[in-house]
Amino acid sequence: MPARNNEELDLVRRAASDPAAFGELYERHVRRIYNYIYYRTGNHHDAEDLTARVFQRAMRHVANFEDKGVPFSAWLYRIAHNLVANWHRDQSRRPVVPLDDRVLIGSGGSSHPELEAIESEERALLLVAVRRLPPERQQLLILKFVQRLSNAEIGQIMGRTEGAIKSLYHRTLNSLREEIARIEQSAGRDGDLASGA
Repeated sequence: MPARNNEELDLVRRAASDPAAFGELYERHVRRIYNYIYYRTGNHHDAEDLTARVFQRAMRHVANFEDKGVPFSAWLYRIAHNLVANWHRDQSRRPVVPLDDRVLIGSGGSSHPELEAIESEERALLLVAVRRLPPERQQLLILKFVQRLSNAEIGQIMGRTEGAIKSLYHRTLNSLREEIARIEQSAGRDGDLASGA
């Protein structure tokens, strides 16, 4: 892994004056940055536009990148995070993360329709609960479960220690459980009212 980091740092240094080196960095990171932005915006068109802006900004400022022990990818994620935050502010709406069913829980492929229906309902409930979390907690879940990054990598991206990320992850899971319970309770009350109870 250190050899790859040294190779990437060499590319970053060359990228300020060598378009081919920047092109190599682009190829290495574009898919993950796009996925991150897509899950933060929920829109392919906006994700493509913002991804292009991330790399335009990175290309303009790559000469200013300093090796402080933080990977180049973390620098890109921070640019992406800032652009997405500005996009949400411009949209004047609360961020919605359209986490696709297959992301957090793989489809079971069960041959039992009843089990598939239950799994589908559970996934839908989970996605509703995730969408109600604050943007920072949605970001953490995307980086952990969609991008499959370690706590240390997430900490570098979010500008926190690994311990702080573990703590935030714990609080996020607790919030998610509470939100699911609220949704289920609300659905139960609505069902009671509909049945005349």
